[in-house]
Amino acid sequence: MSGNPVRVGPRLAADPRRVIAKLFAPGEEASDSQSRVHLVVDRVRALTEDEVATGLNRVRDGFASRHRDLDALLERHAATVSPRLHDTDQFSRERRLLVGAYLTHEYSVEGAALCNPSMVRHPDQAGVPAGRTRFVMSVRGIGEGHLSSIGFRTGTVWAGGVDVDDPGHHLTTGTRTSRDTVKQTMVHHLAGLGVDAITAGQILSELPGSFTDETLRYALSNLHPHLLDRPGIQQAARIAADISTSRYAVTFAAGTPPGEQLIWPQAPAERHGMEDLRLVRFSAPRSADVYLGTYTAYDGDHVTPHLLSTRGFQTYDMSPLAGPAARDKGMALFPRPVGGAYLALSRWDRENLSLATSTDGTFWERGPVIWPALEPWAFVQVGNCGSPIETEEGWLVLIHGVGPMRTYGIGAILLDLERPDRVLAAASEPLLLPAADERDGYVPNVVYSCGGLLHDGTLTIPYGLSDGAVGFAQAELAALIAGLRRRP
Repeated sequence: MSGNPVRVGPRLAADPRRVIAKLFAPGEEASDSQSRVHLVVDRVRALTEDEVATGLNRVRDGFASRHRDLDALLERHAATVSPRLHDTDQFSRERRLLVGAYLTHEYSVEGAALCNPSMVRHPDQAGVPAGRTRFVMSVRGIGEGHLSSIGFRTGTVWAGGVDVDDPGHHLTTGTRTSRDTVKQTMVHHLAGLGVDAITAGQILSELPGSFTDETLRYALSNLHPHLLDRPGIQQAARIAADISTSRYAVTFAAGTPPGEQLIWPQAPAERHGMEDLRLVRFSAPRSADVYLGTYTAYDGDHVTPHLLSTRGFQTYDMSPLAGPAARDKGMALFPRPVGGAYLALSRWDRENLSLATSTDGTFWERGPVIWPALEPWAFVQVGNCGSPIETEEGWLVLIHGVGPMRTYGIGAILLDLERPDRVLAAASEPLLLPAADERDGYVPNVVYSCGGLLHDGTLTIPYGLSDGAVGFAQAELAALIAGLRRRP
């Protein structure tokens, strides 16, 4: 195998059959429309018992195989929309379930596209044959309305091949719970969003050092009326509430494989999607390894970097990042501290690849630009294709560049291990450009990765093909690095 990436393994196409069941409230599709839920409930109330049985059987026949425990799902949706359905004199369980079916719709999470994967070593390597390693790979699914969510695949890689497991057939979004917020972390977030220290102090003064969503809401509701009359206080209170709500956990039932897990947008900053998770296995002194991933939260107007954290791919902690360098898309964390600090790659200026530093992993300061958009194949912009990969020669960083006709390519640079702001070498040309059969898709002329995996001297690069599918390429690490152009 040479240093030039060679395409290997399968291609994963977007699968419109991968669906979740979401709450559907007729008439509430637009903010200015009137709910028709009560009309639907009244119509189901008027059905005969035979009509209820016939309707519910049709739903079960058509959808029970597509969702794990369909009845429990329909019961939850019915109770969410109308608690009065638990009046058993009017609504039997079967009638409630039928109401739940009318208030449910399927959403195809990959109905439009599948793209932008990142790959890490699986925490469980039991039973893997010699020479192979099991991986977990995140993928970005895009559905109706260009709404993105985070999914996963598993499989094995070896020098010369990739094998991807069947992801399973019953997607679930897990259970959401709120997480406490540290007061000083909230202060950092507010400062990063332009809230001055005096205003932040006024809305947070009565809060303890760590507080819950409920505690924050209570404190904000009890602010003095004279404070609440001030637009600056009102705006800061809204921002604080959104930040607190963006700190949450998602837990999946024990035994749920990663392929059946879907991390669905559940915070105000994510209401229009969660994009391009960049996973990395993070190691720090005196701490157990943890899997971290930065992703882009999109609310319809703004994009902000958020952080996912998990130890075993069953529970995921989600939280926003803060600071001047936590801007725009495409932050990627280094896999360990360097010089006692957390480091990340950032494209806060929307054009160039920069270094970012942090003392706590949450608030990020701007560092120097380390790789500007100066190569002809990347005149439009450059960014990372995932977290740096530590090698004996330096930090290997896969990068993306945007050139003529908005064509995306994948290149590489090598950073000094002790001084990551120093570029030691770089590829003079892209390592990967869209091949003839990779140019057509949801977004044409794109190859894009969110993170590769190094195993036994072989670098595996999963990448999106024009947002229409996911492919794989491999290169021999030593040959790839030897082929980079050294810089003075």
